[in-house]
Amino acid sequence: MRVVIQRVSRASARVDAEIVGEIGQGALILAGVKDGDTEDDVRYLAGKIPNLRIIADGDKHFESSVMETGGSALVVSQFTLYADTRKGRRPSFLEAAQPAEAERLYELLVTELRGQGLTVETGRFGAIMDVELVNDGPVTIIIDSADRQRARRG
Repeated sequence: MRVVIQRVSRASARVDAEIVGEIGQGALILAGVKDGDTEDDVRYLAGKIPNLRIIADGDKHFESSVMETGGSALVVSQFTLYADTRKGRRPSFLEAAQPAEAERLYELLVTELRGQGLTVETGRFGAIMDVELVNDGPVTIIIDSADRQRARRG
């Protein structure tokens, strides 16, 4: 599972001009599920995201977490994080999980983040959305659950 975390001063997700999720200061989290991802991948990411020190505190740019500052998260499903562009000009999404499994793990990520006390808004899984954000910094962090395997070996 892969997430792109963007520190934001505000973010929202719209479906057909209706706001389905909206936050102020915090993090926009784009979440992609790969074929073969498991609940362990979700728990790994849910354990890192809330306490990741990405919030500025005075002149210290990475001093506090979204949790520590009372910020929120907007979690949006993003299967295109697993685009394979090695061949041709049209991306392939064969590495992305099938929709039913991707939705189950996406919903589990949202549940796990809320269970840790993080205020979470969401987009609408599988919908075409307009996602609007003001990237604060800009700060953009990518975390892939596959990296935990490499960290154990290294």
